[in-house]
Amino acid sequence: MSAPAESPLDRLPPVTLVLTAVSSIQFGAALATTLFDELGPGGVSLLRLGIAAAIMVAVWRPDPRGVPRTDLRLVVLFGLSLGGMNYFFYEALHRIPLGIAVTIEFIGPLGVAIATTRRRLDLVWAALAFAGILLLNRPGGESVDRTGLVLILLAAACWAAYIVLAQRAGRVFTGSRGLAMAMGIAVLVPLGPGIHQAGTELLTWHFLLIGAGVALASSVIPYSLETEALRRMPTNVFGVLMSLEPAVAALAGFVVLGQNLDAIELAAIALVVAASVGVTRQQGRGAAPIVEG
Repeated sequence: MSAPAESPLDRLPPVTLVLTAVSSIQFGAALATTLFDELGPGGVSLLRLGIAAAIMVAVWRPDPRGVPRTDLRLVVLFGLSLGGMNYFFYEALHRIPLGIAVTIEFIGPLGVAIATTRRRLDLVWAALAFAGILLLNRPGGESVDRTGLVLILLAAACWAAYIVLAQRAGRVFTGSRGLAMAMGIAVLVPLGPGIHQAGTELLTWHFLLIGAGVALASSVIPYSLETEALRRMPTNVFGVLMSLEPAVAALAGFVVLGQNLDAIELAAIALVVAASVGVTRQQGRGAAPIVEG
C-alpha cells in the first residue's frame, strides 16, 4: 500500500500552525471592525457566519437525516453557543478595544479549564486572572464601557459553552460534520440584528468580498490549522500557545486599528496571559484545549 500524500501543512511545525491560527483570528477580528460603520456589528457577524457556514457545508456536506434527536439537540445548542459567541463579541468590539475585549472574553475558556481541574494551584491562577480583569475595569477611575463589558461577558459565557459542546460533538460526529451543521444554526443568532443594521448592503459585492476575507481569516483558516496542530502536539502545549491570544489581539488592534493601550491595560493583559499559561501548561494530554470559534 502506498503512503498517503503529504499535505503542505505536514511540512510546517505544529507551533507555527497554532501561532498562525491565533494571528489569523485576531487580525480577522480587526478587519471585521473596519466594517462596523457600514454594516454594524450584527451585519458583520451575519456576513462572517453566513459565508463560513456556506464554505463548511460545501466541504463536509453534513446530512441531518437519520441523526438521533438527542444529537440534533446537541447540534442546536452547539450552534447557538457559536453564534452567540461571535455576535456578542462583535457587539462588544464596537464599544471596547480589541485587546481588552479578547482579554475579558478569555474568562470563558479559563473558567472551563479551572472548573475541570483538581489542582489547588489553579485557584491562584484564577485569582491572578480576576486581578487582571479588575484592573481593566479601573476601580475609582475611567472604566471599560459598561454595555461593552456586559456583552463581552456574554461572549465569554458562550465561549465556555462552545468548548464543552464542541467536545461532545466531536465524540458524536466524524470530522467536522457536527461543526458544519452547528455553523448553519449559528447564522440564526445574528440574522435579525444583522438584517436590521446592514439591510441590502449585505448583498453588495464589495462587502461580500471583505466578508469572505473575514470568514476565511477568523473561521476557516484557523479551524484547519488548529485541527492539524492538535494531531501533532499535546493539548497542554496547544493551550499555552492559545493563551497568547489577548497579547496578539492587542497587537492587531494597534497595527490595524491604531488602538493604543496604556501601561495599566497592558499589565492587565499580561496578568490574564500569565494566568492562562499557568492553568494550561500542566494539563495532561487529554485535557480540553482552548479553541475559539
